Amino acid sequence: MKPETVKFLRSRFREYYLEASLEMPPQMERREWGFILFDDMPKFVMHRHRSFSTRSELVDYIRTSVPAHVYHSAAIYELPAAPTMREKGWLGADLIFDLDADHLRNAPTSYNEMLEFVKAETLKLLDFLTGDFGFGAEEVQVVFSGGRGYHIHVRDPRVTHLGSGERREIVDYLTGRGLDLERFMYKQATEGDFGIEKGTAFRCPPGDAPGWAGRVNKSVLSFVRQIHALDKEEAISQLSSRKGIGTRKAARFYEGLMAKDEMGEDIFDKINRGLIDLSFGSPEFWKMLIKENLEGVQVQLSQDKTEVDDPLVGLPIDRAKGETDEPVTTDVKRLIRFPLSLHGGTGLRVTPLTISGLAAFDPLRDAVVFGDRPVEVCLRGPYAIEMKGESFDLEEGPTVLPQYAAVFLAARKVAELGKALDR
Repeated sequence: MKPETVKFLRSRFREYYLEASLEMPPQMERREWGFILFDDMPKFVMHRHRSFSTRSELVDYIRTSVPAHVYHSAAIYELPAAPTMREKGWLGADLIFDLDADHLRNAPTSYNEMLEFVKAETLKLLDFLTGDFGFGAEEVQVVFSGGRGYHIHVRDPRVTHLGSGERREIVDYLTGRGLDLERFMYKQATEGDFGIEKGTAFRCPPGDAPGWAGRVNKSVLSFVRQIHALDKEEAISQLSSRKGIGTRKAARFYEGLMAKDEMGEDIFDKINRGLIDLSFGSPEFWKMLIKENLEGVQVQLSQDKTEVDDPLVGLPIDRAKGETDEPVTTDVKRLIRFPLSLHGGTGLRVTPLTISGLAAFDPLRDAVVFGDRPVEVCLRGPYAIEMKGESFDLEEGPTVLPQYAAVFLAARKVAELGKALDR
């Protein structure tokens, strides 16, 4: 990055921090703070083991040093500025979840679509936290990371003092680690015309069952809806592509899914009641299909071992999964981005949100803080982005952009300030 570009970014960040009203996390004086300065980039040297007694002391430091990245600890300490973790005296920590599209399986490559993808996954994780765990909206803060994802801070006294092992159990629940499908899917005796006929009904949890039981039901319904949405030829082709399922068995299964019984009840009604029809599919057949769909309910976690949430680094997720970066959630001494600071890799604001406000949030509109003043930059290569409702399809070389787009591209190292690049 050219010195002129670094100077440009630092100047824009200073303008923001001189005007921004920075809100402090609870017990800010007991948290460790860390900073990555523009002069230390691109090596990302972390200046940590800092503490501040008051909000004004921290704000003055940020306005003077103008860091590219600002972090605070999830933990609270007796002595947060102590040089070693042992000396700090750990007192507890927020429960942190980190979702970043950079590690998401099947994530789109375009930045705009990637952000939509990870937002959908964040909403799924929030469903776990508020539904399964019962955390209230006032105890959960959602934060756009300023990069490719979201952080969730849970500040509930019931979790503050949990150690790494207990937090890992929460992760295990989210991931469905050790989940035994046999507990949720089983044969049940049913009454026929000549007494009891064993094994003629196959049960799964009903649709209104809590926790993982309800998710098993939803995964079955999701699969059936997917097949229903296809035409017959495509549905049979998709079913018969699975190992051990020929065209004849697939056709019989498809016809069974589409039919109603003598009472007029269709497959959706039956599954919602927890009944899986075995007249056209064996228990083994159903289990195989349901296991495939449960991959969309379980959480897949990244094994990133970095000590802070590295700029533009994240984790994977699939379909209906709740999601978190496992090392972040289990690390009780983790540093996390300071809400309302700027992300040095994008120039976007690390934006705090409510649960109810997440769905309507557009990062490339609502987290953009800079204006439209024209800035001359030179692109290192072609780049396409949509910001503040404007589409930019840019070619390599010099161009003039609104300041907000120029900051974004310069921070991403896609463009340099001025008409030419250093060669």
